[in-house]
Amino acid sequence: MDSSDKEVRYRTLIDLGIALSAERDHNRLMEKILHGAKAMVNADGGTLYLVDDSQQNLRFEIMLNDSLGLAMGGTTGTPIPFPPVRLQDEAGQPNHNNVASHCALTAVTVTIADAYHVERFDFSGTKAFDRHTGYRSQSFLTVPLRNYEGTVMGVLQLINARDSTGAVIEFGAELVPLIEALSSQAAVALDNQRLIASQKTLFKSLTSVIAGAIDAKSPYTGGHCHRVPALTMMLARAACTAETGPFADFTLDEEEWYELDVAARLHDCGKVTTPEHIVDKATKLETIYNRIHEVRMRFEVCKRDAEIACLEGKLAGLEPPEELERRRDETLAALDSDFAFLAECNIGGETMAPERIARLEAIATRTWVRTLDDRLGLSIDELRRRPGPVEPPPVVEPLLSDRPWHLIPHETPIDLARYEAAGITLRPLENRYNLGEIYNLKITRGTLTAEDRFKINDHIVQTLLMLKALPFPRPLARVAEWAGGHHEKMDGTGYPRGLTRDEMALPARMMAIADIFEALTAADRPYKKPKTLSDSLQIMAGMARDRHIDPDLWRLFLETGVWQEYATTHLRPEQIDAVNVAALLAQSPP
Repeated sequence: MDSSDKEVRYRTLIDLGIALSAERDHNRLMEKILHGAKAMVNADGGTLYLVDDSQQNLRFEIMLNDSLGLAMGGTTGTPIPFPPVRLQDEAGQPNHNNVASHCALTAVTVTIADAYHVERFDFSGTKAFDRHTGYRSQSFLTVPLRNYEGTVMGVLQLINARDSTGAVIEFGAELVPLIEALSSQAAVALDNQRLIASQKTLFKSLTSVIAGAIDAKSPYTGGHCHRVPALTMMLARAACTAETGPFADFTLDEEEWYELDVAARLHDCGKVTTPEHIVDKATKLETIYNRIHEVRMRFEVCKRDAEIACLEGKLAGLEPPEELERRRDETLAALDSDFAFLAECNIGGETMAPERIARLEAIATRTWVRTLDDRLGLSIDELRRRPGPVEPPPVVEPLLSDRPWHLIPHETPIDLARYEAAGITLRPLENRYNLGEIYNLKITRGTLTAEDRFKINDHIVQTLLMLKALPFPRPLARVAEWAGGHHEKMDGTGYPRGLTRDEMALPARMMAIADIFEALTAADRPYKKPKTLSDSLQIMAGMARDRHIDPDLWRLFLETGVWQEYATTHLRPEQIDAVNVAALLAQSPP
């Protein structure tokens, strides 16, 4: 091999090393390895084997043969019909009969001048192939692919080296180090590719575990964290396949699809910080438990007091028994009526009109007598909120009250600088919670106080802060932006950052639509009846008119039938009713 040939081969080796390190597609990587090796030694054919996951076989990955015009495996789409080469024989012993398996087991390069004159290895399969094709397999160079740990990942086998005239010759000893160097580079590239793939798989599984944990945390979230990613991907695929309109140029490459999938799976990761008693708050007085039981017991005490007052009056003989019994019965009836009203208010099913609030405040002025010290048995945290002198019992107290210790402060000072750095406009309220009984029963709609509602909304703040704190690599750099924007509105009235449509990335706008549609159609929320398709889409049509969701994406959502595709998989049969898409589109803003 003269100096010019050496220079060409060294240059080829360097170029291949660079190309292999940059290649991310598995099949193209395999082809570059084999094509590069063939070119370096002018081999007529070659095979690349990889050790399978069981570590028991060498599977055929790609086969090439110039004389036969043969190309199988890799990107060709043509499957290789041959069974894998076993690394152990029938008795479970190492299989050293086959040259490829011997090379994999020993990690030693094997050079053979003529396969028809070798007794050490069994070439019966090769000879049968030759008889079938009319080919003559002669010289072989079989090289192990070892990674940095020394583990054999596969075997590179080249067949029939050729001289400048095309005649088959033996693989020269001076060529072996070059092919071994190439195989080493190939093994590193393949190992890196596998490590990256395994990391992606691990991280994707981790995001699924987080999403599953959030869904399992409360029946109110159900399968939300798994259904929203599915719907987001459906809408993204519809945008990618659009040939006309505003999404004609929209596309996502393989890395961006992965980035979107991760963002969608983590879109509600901040819910791990939301207390269950807030997420599951089914009544106004509910905290860890429903405090209506405490209120009811006070009413029970008042009723007993009324009975006792009647009996004591009879014993004293100062008033007619009939008058005492009438007053007792009126008191009992009023207490029953008032408690029934409070219990109804506690459910949160009706709007608290001014007259209902006035009655609530009047009931709160009723008193009862507490005869036990209400500081006994309290936790350290509860006692810390109740400083100052203690009035010894018996104590006359209102049936309902808002006490200073009902105000739960934030555990630590709010780091507003962190909010500002993240562009978050949603701000914490003065107190973390307000457990005041009157305050909670006065809630005008639903069961959540302003503090509760903030805590619910705060999940997206925590999602944004948590994801921004993670050192995502470049291919995942937009995960926080995409995941943290699904509660924003196109007119800038959303949260946590008050972004407008132009300030939001398209994937975040897709996720917003997916999040809303999933919430409207969810059938596993114990606090609401699942809505039908037509009702859900009509509500979203109103949101599109009000510029709360992206109008272009909304039209794409309707026109491509993404809603129907999702409904077929995730909705109950009774939810799937007739939908007038044309009427919905007619309502859409221009």
